[in-house]
Amino acid sequence: MEVLSVASEAYPLIKTGGLADVVGALPSALAPHGVSMRVLLPGYPKVMAALESGRDVHGFESFFGGSARLLAGRAGGLDVIALDAPHLFDRPGNPYVGPNGNDWPDNAMRFAALSFAAYQLANGVVEGYVPELLHCHDWQAGLAPAYVRYNAPVAAKTVLTVHNIAFQGVFGWDQFPALRLDYRAADENAIEFFGNMSFLKAGLHSADAITTVSPTYAHEIRTAAYGMGFEGLLQSRADSVFGILNGIDTTAWNPAEDAALPQRYTVSTLAGRGASRQALSTRFGLSPADGPIFSVVSRLTWQKGLDMLLPLCDRLVEQGASLVVLGSGEAALESGFAAAAARHPGRIGVEIGYDEELSHLIQAGSDAILIPSRFEPCGLTQLYGLRYGCIPVVSRVGGLADTVIDANEAAIEAGVSTGVVFSPATEEAFEEAIRRTIELFHRPKVWHKMQRRGMKSDVSWEASAEKYANLYASVLGLNENVDPDR
Repeated sequence: MEVLSVASEAYPLIKTGGLADVVGALPSALAPHGVSMRVLLPGYPKVMAALESGRDVHGFESFFGGSARLLAGRAGGLDVIALDAPHLFDRPGNPYVGPNGNDWPDNAMRFAALSFAAYQLANGVVEGYVPELLHCHDWQAGLAPAYVRYNAPVAAKTVLTVHNIAFQGVFGWDQFPALRLDYRAADENAIEFFGNMSFLKAGLHSADAITTVSPTYAHEIRTAAYGMGFEGLLQSRADSVFGILNGIDTTAWNPAEDAALPQRYTVSTLAGRGASRQALSTRFGLSPADGPIFSVVSRLTWQKGLDMLLPLCDRLVEQGASLVVLGSGEAALESGFAAAAARHPGRIGVEIGYDEELSHLIQAGSDAILIPSRFEPCGLTQLYGLRYGCIPVVSRVGGLADTVIDANEAAIEAGVSTGVVFSPATEEAFEEAIRRTIELFHRPKVWHKMQRRGMKSDVSWEASAEKYANLYASVLGLNENVDPDR
């Protein structure tokens, strides 16, 4: 099956979050299942630098405000087609926002161009390459299914994956005429969203199949509590909505071979984590303590529930624990964690920003990772934690609920617990989860068994890749034997 993955980022070429990890991991995960996947990306400076030896495969004279070309090549272990449109993508820094922290004002045109390029590839503009299926990721690729459905017909089928329904690609209706999208899309209410237009809605309405990144999230987004205004549309398309859990790259995330760690370790040499714990303490200036080192590696946002952690920092320290934080986001949270570190030198360490190597050291050196999300489509951080013997402390939502088994006494006795799970996502429930985690840490036999059990968990792409391949085959009419979790 020839599949074109359409996305705004892919690791290791360009990354702002978990979307990039998923897009970067899928091609190799799907290859054993008869899927040949290329990735269409915007021609950001980093992508173009990586494709220096790429070849021109098509040119556009007038393309959403300027000339553009498609450049194909191999980069970062991926077969890439880049949309080289300097007037849209040749900009420094973040792919979505400018130096002032605000969205680029022409984001509608930038990502309409990406989707239209995917549609043109499906239309055969590159000789010898016609993808049978477009796998579109999030709102940035949401218009591609709409172009396929409403513009001049092409044979390609479309799958849209919702990585986070909170990001909806909403723009003013005045920009619709510039999208090159047939007006039938407006007539059939395929893109209008509360007086504006939503690229995500266009994809949800038009795609042949919709996937989300965990079974629980697939159910949640069909409710008013989590649907963010799309619950009605998703309920009407319930037969086309599938939940397929994300995996992680178990080669890049492997404590037995991780070059970012001072000492590598396996499930049978768990004591090797001690070197990373010491290195982490040195990096963040932590003093020796009897309690666990908690960690946060996250965007610092309301969605991630980290405003609930701020008022608990003092009590966490009072109970003998320490905390390290790596992340950036809302200014109030950044300054709040910096203030907590200033109040508790030697017990709380904070680094604002993101550092890939440091994130590996944190997973290997901290005892438990805190993920109190109010909603979480899948989450990858808890999977990294399981892989590295770092106990996840998570709220019972989305993919967190699907991947972590709570250490209640029955689960401990049955030998199945892998973390600490709390509900609802409130400060009170979170505080109790932290208290329980500290108690478990002081039961070393139970703790070490949980660590080893987590490290043995299958967090790879193997099972999920097979589900994607089966779904592709079903959408293409090659089989009817599709049973992804719903």
